[in-house]
Amino acid sequence: MKKVIIIGAGPAGLTAADKLLEYNEEYEVTILEESQDIGGISKTVEYNGNRMDIGGHRFFSKNQEVMDYWEELMPLQDEKLINPDTQDNVMLIRKRVSRIYFLKKFFDYPISFKLQTLKNIGFIKTIKVGCSYLKAVVFKRKETTLEDFYINRFGKELYNMFFKNYTERLWGRKTKDISSDWGAQRVKGVSITAIIKDMINKVFKIKNNKNTETSLIEEFWYPKYGPGQLWNTLAKRIETKGGKILKGYKVVNINIKNNKIKSVECTTSIGNFTIEGDIFISSMPVKDLVTGFKGERIPEKILNIAKGLPYRDFITVGLLVNKLNLKNETNIKTLENRVPDCWIYIHEPNAKLLRLQIFNNWSPYMVKDNKNTVWIGLEYTCQENDKYWNMEDQEFINFAANELIEMGIIEKSSILDSHREKIKKAYPAYFDTYKDMDKLVKYLDKYENLYCIGRNGQHRYNNMDHSMVTAFEAVKNIINGTKDKTNIWSVNTEKEYHEVNVRK
Repeated sequence: MKKVIIIGAGPAGLTAADKLLEYNEEYEVTILEESQDIGGISKTVEYNGNRMDIGGHRFFSKNQEVMDYWEELMPLQDEKLINPDTQDNVMLIRKRVSRIYFLKKFFDYPISFKLQTLKNIGFIKTIKVGCSYLKAVVFKRKETTLEDFYINRFGKELYNMFFKNYTERLWGRKTKDISSDWGAQRVKGVSITAIIKDMINKVFKIKNNKNTETSLIEEFWYPKYGPGQLWNTLAKRIETKGGKILKGYKVVNINIKNNKIKSVECTTSIGNFTIEGDIFISSMPVKDLVTGFKGERIPEKILNIAKGLPYRDFITVGLLVNKLNLKNETNIKTLENRVPDCWIYIHEPNAKLLRLQIFNNWSPYMVKDNKNTVWIGLEYTCQENDKYWNMEDQEFINFAANELIEMGIIEKSSILDSHREKIKKAYPAYFDTYKDMDKLVKYLDKYENLYCIGRNGQHRYNNMDHSMVTAFEAVKNIINGTKDKTNIWSVNTEKEYHEVNVRK
């Protein structure tokens, strides 16, 4: 049997393990997970009976293999056959609602050009937006930065309103310092022309999910108790098949020789261990992977690229409140007439808060007392060891709560409970040495028994399903003995997919 060592128990690592164990007479599979959790950033955190989804995860994919895989793990809710009140291992069908909160008004997310939007923007501003877009059409900018990318597609006025401030808070950099590659991957083919096309499609009720942005899908699946429930279900299946999941095993060194990985060195609470293997699948950050190589000299240029890869770290605060000061002015009926949003994008110019999750709307089973309380998540990005990261928990919770209080979204007296979570390297970023990522990929590919998968494993801002597809492709290569890894690195290249700020 070949020994397969998988680094990381997130969606990519777990999926790779499960698929390889379908050939359990050929592969002995061990997952090394640094933390005590399953699911990576897709885990679910439970605190005092309330559950937090770290980052918000809608289960929808244009890849049918992924959809089938999810449904195999967790049956989809059918009201005639499944009662989620009495059955736990179930996937709910949820309505998708998310909006932008800007100048204390709600705008559709992604932005639409319906009457209410134009009313919120104002007549004069709408004229400026139109003229700005026409100018961008005539005078195209050379696309070297993310700023160029956005302005070419939406004009400077719309860019300044709905892209610039939010993007710079998210990444901690000016958009003119971020590669246009980020826009090419995350925004792709969206433009104002696409907005108009979408409006026409809606008027004539033309619906085609194949060519619809994931942001516009009106329904999605969601595990009863959050995304971590599905990944814990998968972890149990892996162990049932004979796979091992070792928690608290932090990979610190990777021993290399003659273009192969020979073993990894781990630190744990009970000592240090060296674990040998025949095949290594890595979803650990590329930066940590390459800087952990030992045994042979790493070219200085390659080492510098790896060391320079940037990330944004993530902080989320859970607040349990008895009510939100937000009126439900939609036509969607909700419990206690609450706003129906799964999350709200915060575009208030002076706020550091990026998104506000309302866990009750993801699944009522995420909240201990769904009827009388609202459990919300406040999302922030920062840099590890900056002033926000280093704040004591209660200090940061107070800071986050005060932002909502100043926006008028909650009252201080309404807060019943709170919790803080910090996640390192949540978002691989597209600046600094990222421009030389192709050189790093070429270097990594020379290690014939190493497969890099997942968001951090490829330093690519993948969604959950794309991370899984990288695992599918890696397993296919392993089973078939395929040495060319282009298919693995090429996942997530379709034109129409990602979250964007303007509706397509």
